[in-house]
Amino acid sequence: MKVLVFHIGADRYGLPLRQVQRVLPLLELKGIPLAPDSVAGLLNLHGAPMPVIDLSRISGRAPSRQHYDTRIVVTDYTAPDGTVHALGLMAERVQGVQDVAPQDLVPSGVQAAPFLGRVAGDAQGMVQLVEVNDLLPAELRARLFPAEAAAG
Repeated sequence: MKVLVFHIGADRYGLPLRQVQRVLPLLELKGIPLAPDSVAGLLNLHGAPMPVIDLSRISGRAPSRQHYDTRIVVTDYTAPDGTVHALGLMAERVQGVQDVAPQDLVPSGVQAAPFLGRVAGDAQGMVQLVEVNDLLPAELRARLFPAEAAAG
């Protein structure tokens, strides 16, 4: 399986490439007053607003730092009701695409956050998968996608 590898702090994480629409440079985001800390802002994606989540913040860490390789990863987020939304993820130090053999992925043994998945080791250490569809708690999802919350 191919994964996009990036960092949250000193730790390496990966997004399955099948969930990645595109990877953008760090662009200017519109701030959102009173938004939760994990929301970095809104990005104008081809004329449509797309919320951007700071992966570092949603993981309980300090805000992502802006490095030359900090990127916005555009993903397809599938809500529990099946609706699909474009969701941007601000990721520090994006390293690129790496092959991870499915048989090398094992449960981490620790359930620190619902969006953290299986892990695999390699010469550079461990990489842990991020499950995009488990990333947003219900309250945050309702604030980012209010039409879905109103319909449910």
